[in-house]
Amino acid sequence: MIDRVFPRPALRLIRLSLTGFRSYAALTWQPGARISVLFGPNGSGKTNLLEAVSLLVPGRGLRGARTADLPRRAAPAQGPVPLAPWPAPLAALAPAPAPAPWAVAGRFLTPAGRLDIGTGSPPDGPADRRAFRLDGAAPRSQAEVAARLAAVWLTPQMDRLFVEAASGRRRFLDRLVWALEPGHAREVAAHDAAMAGRNRLLARGAGRSEQAWLAGLEDEMARHGVAAAAARAGLVARLDAALAGAAIAGFPPARAALACPIAERLRETPALAVEQWLRDQLAANRARDAAAGSAALGAHRSDLALRDAASGRPAALASTGEQKSLLVGLILAHAGLIAAARGFAPLLLLDEPAVHLDPARREALFAALAALPAQTLLSGTDAETFLPLAEAAEALRVGDGGLARDARFAGGAAS
Repeated sequence: MIDRVFPRPALRLIRLSLTGFRSYAALTWQPGARISVLFGPNGSGKTNLLEAVSLLVPGRGLRGARTADLPRRAAPAQGPVPLAPWPAPLAALAPAPAPAPWAVAGRFLTPAGRLDIGTGSPPDGPADRRAFRLDGAAPRSQAEVAARLAAVWLTPQMDRLFVEAASGRRRFLDRLVWALEPGHAREVAAHDAAMAGRNRLLARGAGRSEQAWLAGLEDEMARHGVAAAAARAGLVARLDAALAGAAIAGFPPARAALACPIAERLRETPALAVEQWLRDQLAANRARDAAAGSAALGAHRSDLALRDAASGRPAALASTGEQKSLLVGLILAHAGLIAAARGFAPLLLLDEPAVHLDPARREALFAALAALPAQTLLSGTDAETFLPLAEAAEALRVGDGGLARDARFAGGAAS
């Protein structure tokens, strides 16, 4: 099943360079195997490396960090803490130091040839902004970058995805859609911008002269909201089919569904008619939305549901280990969809993937990763957890801003 889901031509990171990024003053790393295990104690910089790779695709990376948080921070000075200068109120008025420049650059081998992608502080702009370079030139849009590179990731923060607010699941789903439809982000952003404008007008009590403005914003919400809902529904339907097929041995078959009134209407009604229905609903419910402070209907109300196919148990009611297993299966199924649609397997970035998995599921995960053609970067606190991958992987101890190879892993030496 894996060979049918993941075609053989692979995307390969062959060099990663960091400058002034997070805990790294400067680092150049050339992965020596298709699977790289990054291990070390908490705070050593493992997740920073995975985040650096994730920032080479459009978006805010696997942490969802603000650009201002990405530059390297100098280590705190040792010794006694100096007293605050006097007078304190005047000291508080002193300007904060400007963020230092930072950069992340990756060189890849792709089915179409070599590719260089970089991101970081713009050379001629403020350090708290972020720019991309694609083969040395500024891309016309982030969609141009997304069309050349794909990555999927799993983080410990995602372990509680199905027991927390719907907004987190919606952002997660949108990232999955974006990997296959780069234009989806524009639709979501346009819907949310129109909704924010409508909320402001309603909050201040829009008068008669502003009714046309309200109608225009509701038209934008309808057009972009229907497009976003259709893209989400299409991706969830494909994920559901992939999950039900149990393509990854050892992980439970699952079912995925989209809870969304707009998507439900799209199953039986043409898109233009659904847009008109949404316009009518928004216009009819202005008073209610004004009192609530937000629209009761729109693309911002979608939610992703996941359940175990055998038991029917929703992910929200499953144990922590079961939720992690369902999530791993979902991530691998999504990677398979990208591979099938784009002809190459995406990069897999798995931060602490073994946490909450029992030994049998860990073994199944490692077996799947060893069989997949996708390049994979994994992290963990100790190398022993990943020794079942020793023949296929390299392992590197992370610390003090550098990397050191673990000789017990033969995969890197063989590459």
